[in-house]
Amino acid sequence: MKTKKAVQKIKRNNMLQLRTMLNPADNCGAKKFMIIGVSHRIGKYATVGDVVMAVVEGADPNGIVADKEKLKILIVRTKKEIKRRDGTYLRFDDNAAVAIDKNGMPRGTRILGPIAREVKEIGYTKIASLAREVV
Repeated sequence: MKTKKAVQKIKRNNMLQLRTMLNPADNCGAKKFMIIGVSHRIGKYATVGDVVMAVVEGADPNGIVADKEKLKILIVRTKKEIKRRDGTYLRFDDNAAVAIDKNGMPRGTRILGPIAREVKEIGYTKIASLAREVV
């Protein structure tokens, strides 16, 4: 299990909650993800670097994931800004996540679009290495 010791505490207001729709940031074959479970350790809202339960809403028939499949996803981009320790803010154009397995490895083979640096700092180095840009 990945730890969050190296990452600062992120203020968790008005971010991603239950039934939020996210775009897939990988090539697993999903069209959309819908959050169906946020851990009580995380709280009511999830943000970049959190692992949540989700269901696939629409999937490619030849893809890795199936339609209506429940899986764990790692959030890599949010529309809500994140304040970093150095005082800068980071905000993306969409909410996006990567499908992961129980070991924390991505189920897809490519990561599309930029991802936040906090994902690498938490310990998901494989996902960060597959991404074209880490912001």
